[in-house]
Amino acid sequence: MTFLESITNKSKKSSIPFDHWEYNDPLSTGAIEEIVNADIADINEHNLEYDGTRAIDGGAPEFREGITSGGKAIKFRCFITKENTESFPHLTKFVKELQSKKTHETLSKLINKDLSKSYVRVEVICDRKGFWLKPHCDIKEKLLSGLIFVNKLNESEDLGTDFYNEKLEKIKTVPYKNNYGYFFTSGPNTWHGMEKKEIKKERRCLQVNYVTFPTDWKVE
Repeated sequence: MTFLESITNKSKKSSIPFDHWEYNDPLSTGAIEEIVNADIADINEHNLEYDGTRAIDGGAPEFREGITSGGKAIKFRCFITKENTESFPHLTKFVKELQSKKTHETLSKLINKDLSKSYVRVEVICDRKGFWLKPHCDIKEKLLSGLIFVNKLNESEDLGTDFYNEKLEKIKTVPYKNNYGYFFTSGPNTWHGMEKKEIKKERRCLQVNYVTFPTDWKVE
């Protein structure tokens, strides 16, 4: 199963509280293993606390000062780049599929937004005890946003992303199931986040974006 096959044959669209798609089995076994084994520092071991955003990058300001790459001092974020392709061969193959014309044209039709001049951005995420994400709408530069969950530790399915209406009332939680994902396009009232919940060990995900700003991966 590939990402394109997954969104074509194993996806479903929902319109409440906003248009979004959920889909099954987009990742290969090798890609899942790379996500599980990615070396991402635990902020709890550095006397830092989650602040309801993902902007922690290199940690507190004293860690971030003078760091333009976002996390050289302490590796809290793990983007797939041309520099680390040797460490992530399966995820690099996944990125290349996202770059392909057939894939981005299929997604463009679904979300009714042109991705032909966009760039792919993929990040391995590892959220641990204390993580939460305040309700927010993504910046307009994110043409497509989504996560693919990797739940190999039998964490609660309630650890998925929470979706809210315009009154910031929680409407649904996308279940945190292994190799299960969702995506949507940025817009007004696409409120999402994750309320404070119990993470027993870790919450691994793959963040998938098509963005307007340059990354290493321009679409074909």
